[in-house]
Amino acid sequence: MSARASRVVVREASREDLPLIYSLIEEIADYERLSHEIDATPAMIEAALFGERPAAFCDIGELDGEAVGFALWFHNFSTFRGRRGIYLEDLFVRPAARKAGVGKALLAHLAKRCVAQGLTRLEWSVLDWNRTAIDFYVAHGAKLMDEWTTCRVSDQALWRLAEAWPGRES
Repeated sequence: MSARASRVVVREASREDLPLIYSLIEEIADYERLSHEIDATPAMIEAALFGERPAAFCDIGELDGEAVGFALWFHNFSTFRGRRGIYLEDLFVRPAARKAGVGKALLAHLAKRCVAQGLTRLEWSVLDWNRTAIDFYVAHGAKLMDEWTTCRVSDQALWRLAEAWPGRES
């Protein structure tokens, strides 16, 4: 008796996927030990993905017809290259479905989009403690950009910075 090969499919998310997408967001936050940072609501995610002017996009990874992962991404821009790229905000596959090719399929789907649309790059961040993810990404051609440090201003620091400029808005 031969083992049946799993079928992996990647598709664009639809509004009907919103409960699934929000659940996957909660799952990745839990996995990354960042559940306490979630303040997005399903309505906010719906507006961001499916509103009049989407701020981000989402692809769903399915294994044998069951949705088991997602890639949530948006366009960025390279001034050096003069073109857009894709920034992968989140890639997550449920633990039970890992090693079945879903993560690779989601990455490859985004790479194909970049090539087809003439986008210059596909990039993302990975937590430095997540060796499993780092090894996975490197195995699929990712170059770790160790010379770059991510900077972020948020919450109260963002408000303080905004108030530091007394000039008028143009």
